[in-house]
Amino acid sequence: MLNPLIANVANPPAIVLAAVATLLIILIGSVRGTGWEPTTDISDEVLERRASAVPETEFPEPGNRAVGGGGGGGGAIPAAGDGEGGELEGGETVSAGPGDIPEDEVEYFEVEFVKQGETIELSNDKPILAQGEDNGWDLPYACRQGQCVSCAGRIADGPSEDFVEHDNQQMLEEAEIDDGYTLTCVAYPRDSFSIETGEAP
Repeated sequence: MLNPLIANVANPPAIVLAAVATLLIILIGSVRGTGWEPTTDISDEVLERRASAVPETEFPEPGNRAVGGGGGGGGAIPAAGDGEGGELEGGETVSAGPGDIPEDEVEYFEVEFVKQGETIELSNDKPILAQGEDNGWDLPYACRQGQCVSCAGRIADGPSEDFVEHDNQQMLEEAEIDDGYTLTCVAYPRDSFSIETGEAP
């Protein structure tokens, strides 16, 4: 004769009853839930609080923090994207910048780099900074877009605008330009001159 415990285990109605009881417990537990609720998303609130704690400034954030990093970078991207002029609504065309000079109209000027002790020929279709780096000099810079003064230099011969054309420089005031200061990352030569690099107003 079988042990009564084994007989109960082997009893099919007992197995079905145990399975139904187990499923009923699981069903009641899932319907009622665990009582856990997700926390509220406060990321927008934290960002707003941080933004309100930072004072507003007009000084733009540089895109490249490598001061004096030598070569690399290529200056600001022209507004038209392909180096050609853009077209305005009225059908007028606009030049993308002072470096957009046809190849047959490129001119060269003698520029003395005082601190480097050399005079080299610079073309009027590339910024002073890029051409100095092409010559192997480690000149200071940060943003390469005329939005800081890390690349500033001073032309001793007079107002810098008499010797260079700036492409959208945003940091120098008129008096500083009159004193000969220029931003070499966006300054295109228009005459021969002497410059001291690394000189900020």
